[in-house]
Amino acid sequence: MTTISLVRAELARLTATPLARLAFIALMVVPLLYGGAYLWANRDPYAALDKVPAAIVNQDAGATLDGKRVDYGTDVADRAIDGADFAWKETTAADARSGVRNGTYDFVVTIPHDFSSSLVSAQSDDPQRAELVMTTADTNSYLASTIAEQAGKTMRTAVAEQVGKQAAKTLLVGLADVRDSLGDAVDGAGQLASGAATASDGADQLASGNAELASGAASLASGTASLPAQTTKLNSGAQQVASGASTLSSGLQSAADQTSALPAQTAQLADGAAKVAAGNQELATRVDQAADTAAGLQPIDATALIQQLTANLPAGVTLTDAQKTAITDAVTTANTAGENAKATLDDTRAKVDQLNAGSQQVSAGASQLAAAAPTLRSGIASAASGASTLSNGVAQVASGTSALAAAAPKLSDGASQLSSGAASASSGADSLASGLHTLKDGSSELADQLDQGRTKIPASTASQRNDQASVISDPVKVGDDNVAAADNYGAGLAPFFISLAAWIGMYALFLILKPISKRAITAVRKPLRIVLGGWLTPVVLGVVQMVALFFIVRFALDLGVQLPVATIGVMVLASATFAAVLMALNVLLGSVGQFLGLVLMLVQLVTAGGTFPWQTLPGPLAALHFALPMTYSVDALRQTMYGGSMGAAWSDAGVLACWMLGALLVSYVVAARQGRARTLRDLRPSLIG
Repeated sequence: MTTISLVRAELARLTATPLARLAFIALMVVPLLYGGAYLWANRDPYAALDKVPAAIVNQDAGATLDGKRVDYGTDVADRAIDGADFAWKETTAADARSGVRNGTYDFVVTIPHDFSSSLVSAQSDDPQRAELVMTTADTNSYLASTIAEQAGKTMRTAVAEQVGKQAAKTLLVGLADVRDSLGDAVDGAGQLASGAATASDGADQLASGNAELASGAASLASGTASLPAQTTKLNSGAQQVASGASTLSSGLQSAADQTSALPAQTAQLADGAAKVAAGNQELATRVDQAADTAAGLQPIDATALIQQLTANLPAGVTLTDAQKTAITDAVTTANTAGENAKATLDDTRAKVDQLNAGSQQVSAGASQLAAAAPTLRSGIASAASGASTLSNGVAQVASGTSALAAAAPKLSDGASQLSSGAASASSGADSLASGLHTLKDGSSELADQLDQGRTKIPASTASQRNDQASVISDPVKVGDDNVAAADNYGAGLAPFFISLAAWIGMYALFLILKPISKRAITAVRKPLRIVLGGWLTPVVLGVVQMVALFFIVRFALDLGVQLPVATIGVMVLASATFAAVLMALNVLLGSVGQFLGLVLMLVQLVTAGGTFPWQTLPGPLAALHFALPMTYSVDALRQTMYGGSMGAAWSDAGVLACWMLGALLVSYVVAARQGRARTLRDLRPSLIG
């Protein structure tokens, strides 16, 4: 009996009666129904979330931001309803809560009354976090609650982006305003620096003019300092001259009366006249010196002085009326005293010159008189008359020198005050010039620093600020760079449920298939041929199942498959491997092995990593993940369906082939042993069928 004849015989047995054919067809359809129906139900559930009932309760009272009324709660509600991600309904708090309890709504999003005020509080001294309240009930659906959490996170992200964009725009507009203001400040600082430079130059000129004024005032004070002593001495000499002239007049009068004593008296007169001439000469010299000194003093123009001071002062600084009046009064006093002194000195010099000339003549005449007393006696009367005139002139000189002596201290004091004021003004002008130099340097540095600060703030347009605010509010974007992508949720689950369908299909077939023919073992005694015959029968049926399931997945459900031929090959290899494993369990353990096939399916349902990543499994189950064959069929199908690594697919296929060959080897060993001998367990009837 050949392997093919064994396969034919088994298939003939399965279709021998109508009931057998019906059972055979039903078991063949089981994996198709399982895989197809489950994948159909979960083909793309996320595309139908707009049918999930959800409620929004908007209790937001709004707030004021930058003088404008904002209502973020209404914006959130309108955006959610317009987005139609769920079957949203805006309702009251009472209706929403009762709706969650009775299943009308799967979840509720409540926007509290302080939602907007909390969002805008970020710009206040007491910032508060805004809150969205998510109300769920796991009695409706646990996954609905999970979806609601994701919806809440999405709404939170949208609100955070909107508020962050508004805040960023406010910040950027503020920076732009600061930049413009810094530009104005730079211009102002430049103007200040320019004005300070001009003021500094003016202050230098003012300081120079004040220095010259102080020097001139000091010279004037120095020149007038000795004037009181000189005028006092002049007055004393004039008094002496007046006294001498009076005496001369009296003497000449007496001489006219006493001509007898004229020779002796003329000799005495000659001596006195010589002394008078010498005194008059000294007086004339001193008066000339005083007059020359006074003549060199030029009158001070008070108006020109005030104009010069005003012109040299910095912008914004002027002399007060009181200061102008004080300067005018001091200059007027000094000018008046100087003019009076000059006039008096000029008059005195003229009279002293006359006196000097007269005294010289008197001395000469006295000498001649002494030499020619007799001749002089006849002119004594005339001399007496001239002496009387001289006495009157000298008296006038003495009166003038007295006035000069009285005015000289005032002139000296005025000159001293002018010198002191000019020195103070010069010191103040120097301080002003120094301060303006510092102001010029500081304002220049200020302009430079402000310009540097302005250039560090980037210039931007309204459009650029809007783009910048968008990036600041949502700085990170998650790009989609899936190197092997499933089309949808159903395609993501397909490798797992195709593998389960292959196992279930084989398990169901072994309910009616005999793993090996014991009669053939007894009669033929060729265990390899018998094992291959028992294995090929479910393999052929499995190929039919897997091809049919592939067409359901690819065309009926329209799930994407990148490598169709490779996918069919992996499905057939997985079905053949599961057939070998289940046959080995049945051959080795009988009905217990058949039960273990069910247990093994349940274990692989957990450990294959078809839904959650295998890393999330507990330690023992994670170890089984690498030990059981369904793990590798799931991974291989993912590689071929999504366009992943063919190297990984071949590696998975190699592991499946090892499982298949190992299971066939176990079946061969058991079949070979049964061909040589039977045990009581071999003769014991099966617990199942």
